[in-house]
Amino acid sequence: MKQGDKPVHGMWTSRWAFILAATGSAVGLGNIWKFPYFAGEYGGGAFVLVYLLCIALVGVPIMVAEVMLGRKGGMSPVHTMIKLAAESKVSRRWAGIGYMGALAGFLILSFYSVIAGWTLYYIWDMAQGGFQGISAAGSLAHFEGMQANAWLMLGCHTAFMILTMWVVARGVSRGLEKAVQVLMPLLFVLLIGLVVYASTTPGFAQGVNFMFHTDFSKLSGKAVMAALGQAFFTLSLGMGAIMVYGAYMPREVKDRRTGQTRRVSIVSTVGIIALLDTLVALGAGLVIFPVVFSNGLEPSQGPGLLFVTLPLAFGQMPAGVIVGTVFFVLVMCSALSSSISLGEPMVAWLVERGLGRPLAALVVGLTAWVIGIGTVLSFNYWKDVTFLVGTFFQNIDFLASSLMLPLGGMLIAIFAGWVMKETQARKELAMKSFGLYMIWRAVVRIVAPLAVAAVFLNALIGALGG
Repeated sequence: MKQGDKPVHGMWTSRWAFILAATGSAVGLGNIWKFPYFAGEYGGGAFVLVYLLCIALVGVPIMVAEVMLGRKGGMSPVHTMIKLAAESKVSRRWAGIGYMGALAGFLILSFYSVIAGWTLYYIWDMAQGGFQGISAAGSLAHFEGMQANAWLMLGCHTAFMILTMWVVARGVSRGLEKAVQVLMPLLFVLLIGLVVYASTTPGFAQGVNFMFHTDFSKLSGKAVMAALGQAFFTLSLGMGAIMVYGAYMPREVKDRRTGQTRRVSIVSTVGIIALLDTLVALGAGLVIFPVVFSNGLEPSQGPGLLFVTLPLAFGQMPAGVIVGTVFFVLVMCSALSSSISLGEPMVAWLVERGLGRPLAALVVGLTAWVIGIGTVLSFNYWKDVTFLVGTFFQNIDFLASSLMLPLGGMLIAIFAGWVMKETQARKELAMKSFGLYMIWRAVVRIVAPLAVAAVFLNALIGALGG
């Protein structure tokens, strides 16, 4: 399945191409609303400190392990794990990590496309001035009206899925890399511009205080679990995306100034990705809360913050049409950069099974689109149809996000720390500091699996208790 020493699907042309792609996978809708809200709800600066600690002790070590496995295997998560299991002389059943990751990403794509499709509608509606002078009741009615309109939601879901799979169908260099080279710089520019704008609003100081005022009294066990869960999920771990992106990561790049080749460090690269992901989450909070507080509104958790509260604020402020449209373009960019990474693991596996990439993208996109219809209907015709943990959408979300992802992340850590030959891990990571390598190995063998197991059990107990 390999040609020479290069992955069958191609390679990122540079280290920064991988950084942009992996950051794009990590930065998604959760960064825009969930992290800022958690920070404000659970003690501001205290929560941020705990979150950063969780990133360092759980997120980064597992991400390093996942990228390492991907680059070592050079294929889809499924065939990467088959290959690495054979090299480690262990059961082929370890390939289950790859299957579960690719399936989890695929299932998440099915409902992520529906939610992300809302951003397309809101970009259009905001640009048309649809929220100018709207009332709180009007903004809520607008959101609920969109959800009640199954055909509208289906159209937005269809458009977003077509956009996603068109990028994936074009391949690594012509599709994925070209997309992130446009989307990620655009996202950063828009975010910086919106932060600058937010700094001129009367609610900026209150917004900063809401997020960063350190109140350790709010650091309950629930807050720590929220930080741990956010640290794990924000980096797109356990869904095959980081592993397959790691498969396209070059081992060496040529320095443009000296012309000499130098090795691409997995650890430092992952550190940059984690930093950028965190900065986007913090930046989103510095945009959202000053706007909310400047208009005398209350921050609320979940999609309501993005699709009810903020449109109301934009509708009441000067230049709200422009600022609101730019904001939803930002949200759409973050959603698209994540969605293409969700579809890639399954597409790569089908390509390795003999399908052409355009056909593989069509099969994955069409199947995910069909499953996504269940999510569309969960907000209207099927909203009262519940089983197990809730609606069809809530069940798919719980299965993929709360069960499969943490299980996958925990198994990745166990395989990298306990199963894979240490000589192979050390060679692939090529850390200059042996002490740093030993710290990573200890964390990925003990700390990270236990922490992810806690996230998994917390979600399971919460679901059963609820």
